[in-house]
Amino acid sequence: MIEEKWSKESRTYFSTELLSWYERSKRDLPWRRHRDPYYIWISEIMLQQTRVDTVIPYFLRFIERFPTIESLAEAPEEDVLKCWEGLGYYSRARNLQAAARQVMERHGGQVPRDKASVAALKGVGPYTTGAILSIAFDQPEPAVDGNVMRVLSRYFFIEEDIMKTGTRALMEGLAASLIPAGRAADFNQALMELGALVCTPKAPQCLTCPVMAHCSARLEGAELRLPVKSKAKPPRPEHRIVALVEGEGDRGGRVLVRRRPDTGLLARMWELPHVLAAAKPSEGADLPDGAAMSRLAGALAEEGRYVRPEGPFMTAEHIFSHIHWYMRVFRFQEAAALSALAGFAELAVAEPKAAYDEGERAEEYRWITLEDMEELAFPNVFLKILHQYFNDKQQK
Repeated sequence: MIEEKWSKESRTYFSTELLSWYERSKRDLPWRRHRDPYYIWISEIMLQQTRVDTVIPYFLRFIERFPTIESLAEAPEEDVLKCWEGLGYYSRARNLQAAARQVMERHGGQVPRDKASVAALKGVGPYTTGAILSIAFDQPEPAVDGNVMRVLSRYFFIEEDIMKTGTRALMEGLAASLIPAGRAADFNQALMELGALVCTPKAPQCLTCPVMAHCSARLEGAELRLPVKSKAKPPRPEHRIVALVEGEGDRGGRVLVRRRPDTGLLARMWELPHVLAAAKPSEGADLPDGAAMSRLAGALAEEGRYVRPEGPFMTAEHIFSHIHWYMRVFRFQEAAALSALAGFAELAVAEPKAAYDEGERAEEYRWITLEDMEELAFPNVFLKILHQYFNDKQQK
């Protein structure tokens, strides 16, 4: 089918010109300086949904901290998450460590060379499988991600929806047919590079493209229309209220944080206590400050943590693939007992069970300083809030 739909001449031209361009123009990236399959694997996991410039310092820090598969497999999960902190999509880090343990147990600590074994590793999908096998071992396997599908859609004028499984299969077959013998590593990286630097989503640099002369989308004036991609469902909104609790007495200068449960969203990461603003997650945006602080105080009281409200602190947002958190942060002072809250209007001690998500009760609380943040792994949104708080304290 590939041979019938796109001529051998067209495919040969594409591959030849693309490789010539890559040899002249490829970026000097740290994971390209060797062929260690472990390092290539790490880089490909980090690069999922993340820009190259963002990944470079994380990659260098990660391989310094975990230079071998064995060191990653044996490390405490908290250390792995801390090293990943700020990169987001933390399931990638957990899956990477789980897969490192698989490699130790099943493959003697060596990244396997066969497709079935690589694909069986935790968190390794078709794209990453192809990337590891082609870049590390020069096997003629396609590595088709969003950048690659965009390039192929435009050059070969593929109008099928790239979000559909059948289109991905078509792209993988086409990409495999384009790989020159013995050049799988360079070709796949060249294809990714072209999509990242030249054939970009909104402003393709057609005049500098090495294959522009035969790009079907450019010749038809359709480069901005392709690829065809159905819109993903937007993340659902959740309105949350957050407690920034300052300690008293021996805990003065410290802030109360909690660790999330062992499973689920952001598992085992640290955060500020927070609850839904209303029983229905999409509601609560207009909850008055007093009622919001009451709800937070009541939720903390349910867990034996008593606080006095101080007032609003800041707002923040965090977007996951499926959820958009809209967060209002309020300051509190630690209190000795619930009686310290007497007279505070609308104290909602009876309501907090509706405010917590099922299964999201804190596993552990801890009072921390700025220095303690060097050891604990926090999601980006809580890093932002805590750094803002400690910066404000230092400037006073």
